[in-house]
Amino acid sequence: MADEEITEDYPVEIHEHLSTTENFTGAVDEMLKTLMSVSRKELLQKLDPLGQAEVDLLSTYTLNSMFWVYLATQGVNPKEHPVKQELARIRVHMNRVKEITDKKKAGKLDRVANEGKSKN
Repeated sequence: MADEEITEDYPVEIHEHLSTTENFTGAVDEMLKTLMSVSRKELLQKLDPLGQAEVDLLSTYTLNSMFWVYLATQGVNPKEHPVKQELARIRVHMNRVKEITDKKKAGKLDRVANEGKSKN
């Protein structure tokens, strides 16, 4: 789009922003195609329960974020829409999963450190 001649009926000043948005949309489309090429059941079978929770939360957050953008493009203030509370609720759960993941990692690091001390 950047090399194309501008023939649309919009101000020239926003052409770069529109081009960036188009590129971003294309990238999101490619990621979604990749994600959708594997069945959800098949994907989740390969993950532990914590990984499954991460996938579910990330998917839900992504869809709600896209809806936020849709509302904004339709002239609706998403800050005054229930989607704002839904995103906040999902973030709480994402933070909880992160805390659990961090504790698991810290526990593994402590064990490795203690094993190193006992060998010396």
